[in-house]
Amino acid sequence: MKKIAVIEQIHKDGLELLKKRSDYEYELITDVSEENLIKKLPEFDGCTLRVSKLGENILKHCTKLKVISRHGVGYDNVDLSFIKKKNISLLITATANAVAVAEHVIYMMLSISKSINQYDNEVRLGNFKKNASKIETLELFKKEILIVGFGRIGRSLIKRCLGFDMKINVFDPFVEEKIIKKFGGNKVENLDKGLETCDYLSLHIPLTEKTKNLINYEKIKTMKKNAIIINTSRGGIINENDLNKALENNIIFGAGLDVFGNEPIEKDNPLINNKKVLLSPHSATFTNECKSRMAIETTKNIIDFFENKLDKSMIVKL
Repeated sequence: MKKIAVIEQIHKDGLELLKKRSDYEYELITDVSEENLIKKLPEFDGCTLRVSKLGENILKHCTKLKVISRHGVGYDNVDLSFIKKKNISLLITATANAVAVAEHVIYMMLSISKSINQYDNEVRLGNFKKNASKIETLELFKKEILIVGFGRIGRSLIKRCLGFDMKINVFDPFVEEKIIKKFGGNKVENLDKGLETCDYLSLHIPLTEKTKNLINYEKIKTMKKNAIIINTSRGGIINENDLNKALENNIIFGAGLDVFGNEPIEKDNPLINNKKVLLSPHSATFTNECKSRMAIETTKNIIDFFENKLDKSMIVKL
């Protein structure tokens, strides 16, 4: 009998997989305080994980733990050096969230380009067409997008951008040019050059020491005046103070952020009061369909791990 800790609530469809298995027992843990996880987690063979942190202080007590299955693709909330040392496997939902995140990028691109919040506000204020002609809007048609990171989300996004007849450039040093061309994009070897010409920038890379503050004021200054930046990957890749400064100084047209350096976003973060940025609460994957897919993939990964049937694309190489 394998004991699985489900850390934080997941969609019922994922829990159903475990319920149907007589050789698995699971417990939902909603108190994710370090004190409670230190108390509870040592009795489990595996666990699922959403946004809670699993650091060495917790993991050093979990001598039975063999696998952590992330409900998502990021894993900056796990102590990677410790689990590598203890041979604890880390799994991700590699296929479940690509469509939802790609659609969220398109939603942000369209909402910002069409200044939809301003239009909506004008109608509600009773102005209707009084100021409508003064509000600046843009088209996606024939525009150039730079996709940074060409994993499953980037590949899902490129299909949708092609529907708008956009020119697609991709910056990803780890993906061959022939693969990018196969999807309809052009490989860019130099990030700075790509930033200079793009109308839209969409980020799809992990947060690492190399990518932290990758997009800063100096880089934003090189972009077009009508450029729009979208980040649905990880907070910290964009320097938020630099982005706010660039927007206030009309360096670029706008930005859309689903992720932030500190989450929840702090009340004194200047971006909260900046009308040129569209904000969402790390919710790109919160569609009904995606929540179901992610929960199913999260629990199936654990079952497949213990049965030696796991798709290798789900394993994080440590």
